[in-house]
Amino acid sequence: MKIYTKGGDKGQTSLYGGRRISKDDIRIESYGTIDELNSHVGYLLSAIPLEFDQKELLIEIQNRLFTIGSNLASDPQKNLPVPDLNEEDILKLENAMDNMDASLAPLRAFVLPGGSVANSIAHVCRTVTRRAERRMISLAAVEEVNPILIKYVNRLSDYFFVVSRYLAHKLNHEETPWVPRKN
Repeated sequence: MKIYTKGGDKGQTSLYGGRRISKDDIRIESYGTIDELNSHVGYLLSAIPLEFDQKELLIEIQNRLFTIGSNLASDPQKNLPVPDLNEEDILKLENAMDNMDASLAPLRAFVLPGGSVANSIAHVCRTVTRRAERRMISLAAVEEVNPILIKYVNRLSDYFFVVSRYLAHKLNHEETPWVPRKN
């Protein structure tokens, strides 16, 4: 099977279902940003210590991101079979956050991204997740988007924030608080 088809040479691509749309369509932006996020999660996985207890969940998150991408890449005008998300997927994120947060000092200020490579990548995952959420909300304003997809992505950005703090804690890196300038 060839990787290149030349079908997109004129700025169009196909949705699952066959309909052709512009490559700058908000639907393409939505699932393209989810795909970008998945790559960042892979980068995070390669940067964290082998014994880090969130690895299994991060791999599961990558699978759920493919689920979200397949939903967003499907022609909404057709009733096509696509994998689903469910409330248990969201509950896993919430439970993981609660478990990590139990070992962290209370947050008393905004923190600056950084500390270690892994911690920084977790912050990149958080911000790309927020962009994906914004793109999905823009799409939902013009076409139907399953609300659980947006809910999962919203919770996922919170998860990456907690992961960044947890990594700083586990790797013994101090978080740098934001110090606003006083007038």
